[in-house]
Amino acid sequence: MFFRARQFEFVFPRPALVMGIVNVTPDSFSDGGKFFKTAAAVAHGLTLAAQGAEILDIGGESTRPGAVPVSEAEELRRVIPVIEQLAAETKAVLSIDTLKPAVARAALAAGAGIVNDVGAGRDERDDRAMWRAVAAAGAGYICMHAQGPPATMQKNPVYADVVGEVAAFFRERLEKLNAAGVAADQVVFDPGIGFGKTLEHNLQLLAGLERFVTLNRPVLLGVSRKSFLEKFSGAGLNERLPASLACATLAIGDGVQIIRTHDAGETVQAIRIAEAILNRKQDA
Repeated sequence: MFFRARQFEFVFPRPALVMGIVNVTPDSFSDGGKFFKTAAAVAHGLTLAAQGAEILDIGGESTRPGAVPVSEAEELRRVIPVIEQLAAETKAVLSIDTLKPAVARAALAAGAGIVNDVGAGRDERDDRAMWRAVAAAGAGYICMHAQGPPATMQKNPVYADVVGEVAAFFRERLEKLNAAGVAADQVVFDPGIGFGKTLEHNLQLLAGLERFVTLNRPVLLGVSRKSFLEKFSGAGLNERLPASLACATLAIGDGVQIIRTHDAGETVQAIRIAEAILNRKQDA
């Protein structure tokens, strides 16, 4: 199995990829405002890459629960200069985290190789435009499951079988992506922890990650610093790294290939030792 994102190819099995988060926003749940200026965002991206992040995920619109959308023009103003500068200064694959096809197209033109689409499945018109942009560029595409838009997604999400429903969503999306010209080897699945899910839904998805791995596409897990972790430990926003790493290392054991994180250096350390142990177990 391999993952293709324009000129980049990742052949699996291989060490798990770490995706570092670069929020060029004033209101993201974890570090909103900290890297809002272009120079700060670029410096942060370069630091994440130096710590071992092979993918940098650049976003200009917060998708936290209750987030208010920003205009297309404002999102472009935030992210394009960051992508252009990082493309010139790092070998990491750049990912654009966006809901908007026009932003995706501009980001790909500026040097991005992946579209991280948290809206994959809510608006057929936007989906088709997004998929056409991905197909035309030969870009990677992260297909994330979410129940509802960020502004309302946490208002009473309901599933009969959250793992089964998310797996069915991935299969259905892959068929539509293929029909739109996006090849299977361009696609990564993300179960969307915290995106229209209760605490119990999140736990069921984390316990069922192997179901998604069997779909024969790379699986991305993003749990870094998310609020559901606080319900177990009482840890505040900036104290959730241990819980985030616990989820990441368990996910590696289940076959997840990409970990999205705010804390690249610590995550690389944790998953590399987890991989070393798992490899010894397989050799025994």
